[in-house]
Amino acid sequence: MDTVLLSIIIVNYNGEQFLKDCITSINKCCKNISYEIIIVDNASSDNSFNVLKELNSEIKLIKSKENLGFAKGNNLGVAKSKGKFVLLLNNDTVLLSDITNSINILEENKDFGVLSIKMLDKNSNYAKSAGRFPTILNLLFFSKLFLNKNGFSDGNFSNKLLEVDWVQGSFLLLSRSLYLKVNGLDEDYFMYVEDVDFCKKIKKLDKKVVYQSNQSYLHFGGFNPSRKKLLIDGYLLYVKKHFTIFKPLALLVLKFKKSISI
Repeated sequence: MDTVLLSIIIVNYNGEQFLKDCITSINKCCKNISYEIIIVDNASSDNSFNVLKELNSEIKLIKSKENLGFAKGNNLGVAKSKGKFVLLLNNDTVLLSDITNSINILEENKDFGVLSIKMLDKNSNYAKSAGRFPTILNLLFFSKLFLNKNGFSDGNFSNKLLEVDWVQGSFLLLSRSLYLKVNGLDEDYFMYVEDVDFCKKIKKLDKKVVYQSNQSYLHFGGFNPSRKKLLIDGYLLYVKKHFTIFKPLALLVLKFKKSISI
């Protein structure tokens, strides 16, 4: 088996318009290390396959006959990987920074579990991508799930590394051994909140979830208001898995939010 430092896992579903820029940025930002790109395609019906062929990059493509969802798709990709580290990366992203720096941080800090970097939107503006674990209060107002202090409100950070509760799954970097130790992403989640759940499992192992503010990437997607019910379903599942004494009240709050689709 060839030695590979980083395995980059991309779950693709009709991502034709994003794939070229995403793969090109990977080849640029990972040129100083050994890496592999694994794309798990969730039964795309667009021109994704032809785009990948035209890229002339070494890509391991796994074709699924059905849409497995984000969690199951990533787990399948990691199972086929061989890197010391894995990076879960959305198909609608563009890396802007040399990945070597982030990997070095993980290697130098054994108490770091998951690392993510600053997310920018399609217009290169700062976008929030880190937060605190759900409570009754922030489940009432989802905006409170995101951090607002220490630079998280506007993206002007004074510290390079900050510990957080969770980071978005569009960029998740960690050791492959740790990913396997927590059994990967929970496949009970189809879309949304699996990243929060994953970081919760990492924290339970006394590993830190770290946000690196001096490296960045573009994320062209983001949350679509039409999918709010899916987001609420994700938090309903999270509450069932992780809440104890306040579980009935939290479930009531979320079911009410879902019923009125605020």
